[in-house]
Order: sequence, then C-alpha cells, then structure tokens
Amino acid sequence: MTRFALTVEYDGRPFMGWQRQAHGPSVQEAIENALARLAHEVAKLHCAGRTDAGVHGRAMRAHVDLSRSITPFRLMEGLNALLRPDPVAITDCVEVAEDWHARFSCVARHYEYRIVNRRAPLTFERGLAWRVPVPLDEAAMAEGAALLVGRHDFTTFRSVHCQADSPLRTLDRLNVVREGEVIRVFASARSFLHHQVRSMVGCLALVGQGKWSPEDLRAALDARDRAALGLNAPPDGLYFLRADYPA
Repeated sequence: MTRFALTVEYDGRPFMGWQRQAHGPSVQEAIENALARLAHEVAKLHCAGRTDAGVHGRAMRAHVDLSRSITPFRLMEGLNALLRPDPVAITDCVEVAEDWHARFSCVARHYEYRIVNRRAPLTFERGLAWRVPVPLDEAAMAEGAALLVGRHDFTTFRSVHCQADSPLRTLDRLNVVREGEVIRVFASARSFLHHQVRSMVGCLALVGQGKWSPEDLRAALDARDRAALGLNAPPDGLYFLRADYPA
C-alpha cells in the first residue's frame, strides 16, 4: 500500500462542497470515482480542509492509499484525464510516508477572499468573487481585521452547524489589500471554524461601508453569540489557498 499526497485545484461552482453529499456532486466524489476507474479499487480521499458549496480551491492537499503499483506522475496524468470535464485538476502528486496525513499533519491553512468593489455586474468573475457595489473603505476594514487577530472565542463567527469541539481559535493573519477595484482578504490559522472566514469578511464589509465601526466588530466578537453576526459573506469569493506541513 502506497500513500500519495495530491494537490488539487477546483472551481467550486458545480459542487455541493468538498465532502461527499447525498444530495449533489462533490469534489471528493469526482476524484474518488476517477480513482476507482484508474486503480480498480475503492479508495477514500482525505483532505486538509473541507470547503462548502461554491467555495474554490487553488491548492487543496489530500491523500489516498492505493495498493496498485503506479508512479505519482502516472497517477496524476490518469486522474486528470478521467476528471474531465469536471473543473478539477491534480496539479501535483508525490509519495509520502504512511503516517503523513493531509488533515492531521497540517500545521497551517491559508484562505483568500476576493471582493470586487464596483457597481457594474461581474462577467468573467461571476461566481468567483463577491461584488459589493457600494464604496468600501479598505483602511477601516484593515483596522477592524487587526482586532480579530490572535486567540479568541469565535462563537459569533461560527456556523450553528459547526462540529468543532471548541470555538477557541488562534487567527495568525487577517490582512486586507486593495488592488484597484479588487479587495483581497487573506486569513491564516492552524484551523478554522465552519463559516469563520466568510463571517469575518461579511462583517469587515459592513465596516468598509461605514455601517459598523471597528469597535462594533470587536463588540460582536466579544458577544460570543451568533446572533451578533452582522453578515455572512457568500461562498463565491472564498478560496482555499494552501496548507502547510512540517518540513
């Protein structure tokens, strides 16, 4: 049995999320079906972080154990051929130690959220970014973001369906960067709660619009109550950027 680590890129629009679902297609199902056709065995894929419906992946990490003898290159090429026309691609594949785990060996996860701040509708980026038509003050958003960095109880920014044992998380980075009409929010942590990034971005947008002050954002955090959440951003603009592992 050989363990392979895969790097996966995908457009989340056609999927109900990463994890297999009874009510629609998933990224995991697409890859596992391709693995079954290629390796002629049932194989389960484990990932670094499950993404919701409509959320995208630039470099999701996953692993799979296969009994078939195959090189990483052939596995990657075979999977990419069988995944067509689904918008999923294996961009890298390597053999790893049997104790390497895509989820449990991961020491940091990185996300990006893309906001297009303009009145005109999206064309090329429809479903790939969140259009906010009113002006956003990125400096105020950055001021608010700085208040969320560190170790906090993120209950306010946690989905009611979150299955994590504790709402305590250490947010290592939450940066707001404007490039023309595009505002990019970068978030990094060892782990995130369900909907945490989208909830934080939604409230940052309220700060950017002047509907909330940075202090209002801090008050929402301190409330430790989902009812205090101002806005949950849509999944369109969220991307799983990468996962980090020990050298």
